[in-house]
Amino acid sequence: MTYHAITPFRRPVDADRVRRHATLMRSAVGESVNKWAILRDLVAGRDAFGVSDRDLTVLQALVSFHPGNDLDDPARLIVHPSNATICERLNGMPCSTMRRHLSRLVEVGLILRNDSPNGKRYVRRSSFGEQRFGFDLSPLLQRAGDIRAAAQQARDTAAAIAALRSDISLMRRDVIGLLDLAERQGSPLPHRDHYQDLVALTARVLRRRLDTAKLAALRTELATILRDIQTQITNCQADDVSIRGSQNEQHHQRSNKEESESECHEEKDLCLPRSGQAQSLSLSVILSACFDIVQLSTHDIKDWSGLIHAADQVSPMMGIEPSVWSRAKRRMGAICAAATLAAILQRFSQIRSPGAYLQTLATKAEAGQFSVVRMIEAITRQDRPKFTAVNC
Repeated sequence: MTYHAITPFRRPVDADRVRRHATLMRSAVGESVNKWAILRDLVAGRDAFGVSDRDLTVLQALVSFHPGNDLDDPARLIVHPSNATICERLNGMPCSTMRRHLSRLVEVGLILRNDSPNGKRYVRRSSFGEQRFGFDLSPLLQRAGDIRAAAQQARDTAAAIAALRSDISLMRRDVIGLLDLAERQGSPLPHRDHYQDLVALTARVLRRRLDTAKLAALRTELATILRDIQTQITNCQADDVSIRGSQNEQHHQRSNKEESESECHEEKDLCLPRSGQAQSLSLSVILSACFDIVQLSTHDIKDWSGLIHAADQVSPMMGIEPSVWSRAKRRMGAICAAATLAAILQRFSQIRSPGAYLQTLATKAEAGQFSVVRMIEAITRQDRPKFTAVNC
């Protein structure tokens, strides 16, 4: 029978060692664990025990000195390799480094020292049995349940983090797509800048390792933003449906060409007070400055209603959503909106997003801060040929 000493050789004893020694003496008989399986579980749950991958590498080397694949017989769980043999199995690890990792394994209670009277590691065989001195692997057998629980907890946490990161990545992609859709539809988003900042922040956050609490908070914030954007887009689409319905109703009520023309003139009269700036422009001035709309129109533009009709045809070609165009005509007036659209078309290659630009101009026009007259005059000045001495 092997006596397990409480005090180590030439090392101070502490209360933790006394407690671990008492636990070892209460080891259950008949238990057995696969040493490689318990090592894999320990690698998965190493954070719970406060050990590093290098500590576990040294532990794996110690376990490899145990014969067989199962840790079962407490009397044969003591291995007694020399420091040089352990370092050799660790591919030449420095002895000082190896001893430091061994001390850490003893400190966290994954192995025990069973020192001989002179501090050497060996096995003594006699008619009374074997007496082993070295490193005791019994704590791996004793704490197998704790190790498995820690490994399962670590795996569950890793799975939860992976799921959260996947959801956040997909939600970030949806936010980007919906922001682009809202911009193309002209949906008002008061907090657009905040949403775009959060999208950029999320991309940086996903490059770091975060715990489940921070990831869950980020996922909740993205979910709230998605609901807000979807609500704004849905409300905008509902407004568009009602507008189109009223337009269809007015169309069905028209009985003949004369009535249609009279209503068109009535609409023009209603728009002019809201866009009095267009009164100082003649149709010929607009068409001479913005001749691109004449080339794209399928009919001759002879009056204001012809310009409005041409703008209705050209706006989809410019990538402007029908809802944006309808709101622009309501806010600016049909004539002013058509003249503005002709000017935007003339400078189409210089404008990145015509729909967003038209929406901004409509908002300024509604507040009295936009003049289509100055816009047409600016185009006329830019297109006017510059005569030099060479030209003359």
